[in-house]
Amino acid sequence: MPQTDLSAKQILMVVAPENFRDEELFEPQAVFAQAGAVVVVASTRTGRARGSQGGTVEATLSLAEVHAGDYDAIVVVGGNGAPAHLWGDETLQALLREAAAAGKVLGAICLAGVALARAGLLAGRRATVYMTRESLLEYQQAGVRANRDPIVIDDHFVTAIGPHVAREFGEAIAAQLAS
Repeated sequence: MPQTDLSAKQILMVVAPENFRDEELFEPQAVFAQAGAVVVVASTRTGRARGSQGGTVEATLSLAEVHAGDYDAIVVVGGNGAPAHLWGDETLQALLREAAAAGKVLGAICLAGVALARAGLLAGRRATVYMTRESLLEYQQAGVRANRDPIVIDDHFVTAIGPHVAREFGEAIAAQLAS
């Protein structure tokens, strides 16, 4: 398979400031970087964010500083920190709606899919999520057609079920950006 060229692409990855799932950030980030994309990490606040598996990343932007038009894709990372820090974040929801309106590629893995659902972007769409009682209820309330496939692509929305498909999730987003 030929190498995907994303050298002209800018990708924003959004993490919770604590308890993001390490693989869901680092594996797609590596896919994007290897393809030549510029990857920026943002969170609800700037500074060091800590993953649930012990990894850390510097969030160089707060969500309030982000402009959707600066990026070709926005990827929301899951993990146990997503419900507490990302699901109800109105700044993130507005950013996601702005990006969707502009036709940007939007991705969410694991529990992060609920952020897209709460932003009103997945109603009537097929999407997957790490399946907990709470996440499935959120999808039901938002009118999402929940799917158990590991990765689901519906138009320019890419969702993935969890860390075991993090690399493939990154590859699916890269393919969307390259098409």
